[in-house]
Amino acid sequence: MARHYSETEVVAILDDLDRARLQSFVSAQVVTPVVTPQGPAFTEADVARLQLLCDLSEFYDLRPDSLGMVMSLIDQLNTARGDMRALIQAVASEPDEVRGRIMTYVRRVRVTGQG
Repeated sequence: MARHYSETEVVAILDDLDRARLQSFVSAQVVTPVVTPQGPAFTEADVARLQLLCDLSEFYDLRPDSLGMVMSLIDQLNTARGDMRALIQAVASEPDEVRGRIMTYVRRVRVTGQG
C-alpha cells in the first residue's frame, strides 16, 4: 500500500515548505492531494514534486501560476521518456531483420528530415 503524508508531515519533511506555500501550490493545481478519511494527503511522488516546486520557485523566482506551465512541460517530458523506453524495449524484442529496417529508417529520417 502506498504511503500517504498529511499536510503537517509534508511541511515537516521539506525544509523550504510551509503551510502557506503548500496551499498556494494546491490552489495553483501544480500538486493535488488525495482525499483520505483523515483529510488531504500526499503521496511520495507528491512529496518529490513539492520539493521540485520549492526548488524552482526559490532558484528561479517562479510564481505558482508559472510553475503550472513548467510542471506541465516536465510531466510531458517524463511521459515521452517512458514512451521512448517502452518503444526501445519493443524494438529490442524484434528479430534482427526488423531492427535493421527500423535503424535504416531512423538514419534516413535524421539525415533527410523525411520518412
